[in-house]
Amino acid sequence: MSNIVSTLKSSWIQGKFTWLFQLMVICTFGFTLVFVGCGEDGDPEPEPIVEEIIIVDGREVVVLQGTLTEDKTLSSDYDYLLRGAVFVEDGATLTIEPGVTIYGEQAQNGTLIVAQGGKIMADGTADAPIVMTSDAEIGQRARGQWGGLIINGRAPTNQGITAGEGNTGDFGGNDPADNSGVLRYVRVEYAGIEFSPDNELNGIALQGVGSGTVIEYVQVHMNQDDGIEMFGGTVNLKYALVTGARDDSFDWTDGWTGKGQFWVAQQYGDEADNGFENDNSSKNNEATPRSAPTIFNVTLVGDPADGSKSDNGMLIREGAAGMYVNFIVTGFREVGLDVNNESSHKQANEGNLIVKNSIFFDNGKANFGDEKDDDGFDEAAWAKGLDNYEKDPNLVAPFNKDNPNFTPGAGAASVSAASPPSGGFFETANFIGGVSSSNNWTTGWTTSARN
Repeated sequence: MSNIVSTLKSSWIQGKFTWLFQLMVICTFGFTLVFVGCGEDGDPEPEPIVEEIIIVDGREVVVLQGTLTEDKTLSSDYDYLLRGAVFVEDGATLTIEPGVTIYGEQAQNGTLIVAQGGKIMADGTADAPIVMTSDAEIGQRARGQWGGLIINGRAPTNQGITAGEGNTGDFGGNDPADNSGVLRYVRVEYAGIEFSPDNELNGIALQGVGSGTVIEYVQVHMNQDDGIEMFGGTVNLKYALVTGARDDSFDWTDGWTGKGQFWVAQQYGDEADNGFENDNSSKNNEATPRSAPTIFNVTLVGDPADGSKSDNGMLIREGAAGMYVNFIVTGFREVGLDVNNESSHKQANEGNLIVKNSIFFDNGKANFGDEKDDDGFDEAAWAKGLDNYEKDPNLVAPFNKDNPNFTPGAGAASVSAASPPSGGFFETANFIGGVSSSNNWTTGWTTSARN
């Protein structure tokens, strides 16, 4: 049995549906969204939400397909399956109760997309996280088996209003405080389906998402493309974990100017690229708003032993700037920190790009270095002048894929942490890295299962 859906027996629950609802299901039974489509104006075609209930091991599972145009709550009394691209349209709010599991159907490229003006209220708990996962059976799950979660907002980008990857709708605008809802204690697993070569979806794609959106305690696990990617916008993220992403763990471009704190990435060497891949714009390195986030307390872990992948810890390029403080970067095969190309070197020299009070340790070719060495910028001299160190942070078990532990030890404690800015988002943190010795927030609600 290759997936959960193949084992299901369709069964209408007697007495729960009117004849009209049954007729709607019958009429739409043959329609599925095999891929994400757009109307003539570039917006997703509005197909009304249709529900079908099927029985899985005695439990009711609700199949969702189409477009949500009114508020809807996904109850913890059920599990849910995304059949094709399911859109949350402008003016609609999708509320997901703690403990709900949502399956993305492989056969129909199940994907959840929140359009501009739509909201997702996925407010889980540590004891009852919201899980978005593959419909394959446990033991047969792998990267790229469904689409993932895409949120489109109206916050600024340096590309104006833009169509999202995979035709997932427009994003961008002029509202920095735009609110797309809440993601709290949410896991996204085995996603990133490939629509065409070089057109794969990220685990969580935040496209022009505004600072009114709350995102904390999220994990993306075993994604086919990037783990979490920001396309412009002003959204802030706290307590974010990416494990086993095939491409970059955290990625941004097009003018993301948000904040971040308490992030961890663990790469698997069979397939991985960079821990951070930070771009401003490949079309115009000087485009504004410039990608310039403020991020404190991060641990980036490569995989030096397994496979030939896991490249750079932090790759900053194409005019990207920002402040990166209290980091631990270790175990990458190429370099720990690569500030690449003249436009980002200029940002560093002018003080708009800062990496400080951080540890870079045991990265393959060098802890600091530019693979291209394009204009003689000296990463090592620049980084060491900002209180960055090459020493063992003594992480407990950073390379353990089954039971990782990113808690820092004596080496990290010997480096002074810089205080984050005031203003409400950042928490006081007098330690280096994304996890403290007194609060290992990456355990309990997360997963390390690889299939």
